[in-house]
Amino acid sequence: MEKLKALVRLEESLAKLPGVGRRSAERMAYALLGLDEEDINEFSNALINLKQSIHACPICGFLAEDEKCEICESDDREEDVLMVVSYPKDVIAFENAETYHGLYHVLNGVISLGKGGSIEDLNINSLLERVEKQHFREVIIATNPTIEGETTALYLAKLLEPKVDNVTRLAYGLQMGGNLEYTDSLTLSKAIEGRRKL
Repeated sequence: MEKLKALVRLEESLAKLPGVGRRSAERMAYALLGLDEEDINEFSNALINLKQSIHACPICGFLAEDEKCEICESDDREEDVLMVVSYPKDVIAFENAETYHGLYHVLNGVISLGKGGSIEDLNINSLLERVEKQHFREVIIATNPTIEGETTALYLAKLLEPKVDNVTRLAYGLQMGGNLEYTDSLTLSKAIEGRRKL
């Protein structure tokens, strides 16, 4: 028996989410089918609103609903320290650790030639412009401790060294090959404390 086309389309859409395989997508699709029309409308409106309401902050690249993100709008941040991260999820991880109080810059990826992630795809030009306009006493490169993350960190360090006195890298209390978003708060705190000059 052939599956209904509408269910197949929904399953294919759900399977695009990270960590959702074919079976999980099928379960979710049937669960959504069991919801009443009001809940389905609320769900679909939330998805549409997500894309319409959230955009990249023009200053740092983090997620924002207003013109600028909450961090760039804040007067309570250390404005002479900048942490460069790969993804918005990394900002959330550090904010949850509550030990870093400087500013951020989100690259939206890493250099990964094997996976099609080139330098031109990253938010690097705006980083260089930002560093030239605003004096930072330190720029912390906080990419994941992976081959791609290390490649990105070394590339950025070479670009930033002539412009910033102190370019540092997170300490290696972080697990090699791991992701910052899944790292516990204590490890992130220790990594910030033990950062080193590149």
